[in-house]
Amino acid sequence: MCARCGTTAEGPPPTWTFSVEGGAPRYFCDACARENIRAIEGRLDSDWW
Repeated sequence: MCARCGTTAEGPPPTWTFSVEGGAPRYFCDACARENIRAIEGRLDSDWW
């Protein structure tokens, strides 16, 4: 499940973005990752998006 929008993956394993924030693993769908790529590259936690 996407940690940002709640989308669930169906079918084969998705190519989602993986992050560890506060020691917890988080996955982000392709759409959320594209919308927030600058924050991801700057290593801002998703709370800042």
